[in-house]
Amino acid sequence: MHAGSERAVKISQRTGEAVTGRGRERVLVRVDVPAIRFISALTLLCVLGWLTALIVREHLGYDRVPPGRFGWSVALLAAVALISRGIFLGRPVTRGHAMTAAAAVCAGVGAHFLSFGLFGNILVASSGLALMWPTKAQPQSDMLVQIWALVNATRGDPLAPFAMHSTKSYHFNSTKTAAIAYRTRLGFAVVSGDPIGDPTQFATLVADFVRMCRCRGWQIIVLAAGERHLGLWRSDTVGQPMLAVPIGRDVVVDVRHFTLRGRRFRNLRQAVQRTHNCGVTTEIVNEQELDSALIAELTEVLHAAHRAARTERGFCMSLDGALQGRYPGIKLAIARDRGGRVVAFHRYATAGRGSEVSLDVPFRRPGAPNGVDERLSVDMIADAKSHNALRLSLAFAAFPEIFNATRPTPLQRVAYRLIHLLDPLIRLESLYRYLHKFHSLAERRYVVLCVHHIPAALVVLLSLEFVPRRRPSAAESVQR
Repeated sequence: MHAGSERAVKISQRTGEAVTGRGRERVLVRVDVPAIRFISALTLLCVLGWLTALIVREHLGYDRVPPGRFGWSVALLAAVALISRGIFLGRPVTRGHAMTAAAAVCAGVGAHFLSFGLFGNILVASSGLALMWPTKAQPQSDMLVQIWALVNATRGDPLAPFAMHSTKSYHFNSTKTAAIAYRTRLGFAVVSGDPIGDPTQFATLVADFVRMCRCRGWQIIVLAAGERHLGLWRSDTVGQPMLAVPIGRDVVVDVRHFTLRGRRFRNLRQAVQRTHNCGVTTEIVNEQELDSALIAELTEVLHAAHRAARTERGFCMSLDGALQGRYPGIKLAIARDRGGRVVAFHRYATAGRGSEVSLDVPFRRPGAPNGVDERLSVDMIADAKSHNALRLSLAFAAFPEIFNATRPTPLQRVAYRLIHLLDPLIRLESLYRYLHKFHSLAERRYVVLCVHHIPAALVVLLSLEFVPRRRPSAAESVQR
């Protein structure tokens, strides 16, 4: 990527300016006009045809042109093709884009004068890419107070607390009673779960979000859209055919009626009993009330939990900043062995004024007693019930139909093998087997996207969920 195009950019709808890390940057050209897009599509087709004909004629030896002129022609046509594609996608041109593209052209011409023809051609061709490089929305961690108010007003959505993640951007309705959390990458605006806040405003909010994305040339992907609000992303709203692909189901326990009695809960009951036999004790604490000594104990467990514990991953179904006390409504369920040493802890987030509780991330030491995760979950369910919560979400069960299939189809066998390719990052089958003990599968969730975006969407979604970020050090956690 070009240095000038990597900056985070958020374009103001009213002023036509882009907000970057270095202040406001004016949008020089807007291309979100159907006629301009149509002309750019025709131009792109013509250029591609011309480029193909030029390469074929050169290959067959007809009307050969000097090598330098041929390479120059291909570079110019490639730049025009990239510009036409960017216009067709509706991407705006900012001052930063224009300056970067101009610098690439000047460098390319200079390289030609210095007899570096191939390098010069690459620079000239890349100027088209730089000019139409997608803008990028800034993270809005400073909006936490407003987002927490909406999360605290949202009921029945296990993913609502994860809208607070510090890397996310937000689109509000005019009265700021509802919002969409999203991130941008490679020209896609990836929506995280369902909107939060007042559900009566969701339809208007989504329509306005679609208009905003069209103005910026962003294509829309919705990750983990719930069944209840799937209709918000209809094709007629988004403006192109949208496909809803089921990816799994929430696992939500009704805390008012949860019990360990009965044959189907035997495995869960036995796991919990093993921890009692080992002398494990638990406590529930608020993350923002941790003292330095307890933070140090928990940080030791966090770093011992797995090799990648010094980094953070996740986008849609997790929060960052463990043990920093950054987010309101966070509780920790802590397990200690017979000697009082912390052996595991779970992090939970809340929404709907405490009616909704959602598991964020579990951490445990290697060698912790078997059943400690089940014990922490069960004790957290009891604590949630004592505080008048209605539901507790344990996690997300991805592709349960594949793991449950007694006679898998050929397609399911292929999917099963592909899922296990992710084992170094997340063991989805092991997670499902754990969640299955609670017999609490709930609402389905979907990825909503345009069919022809699927290859690029795989790259974008996997990078958002699994590319690691540095986790703050223990010292930074203590000094929060």
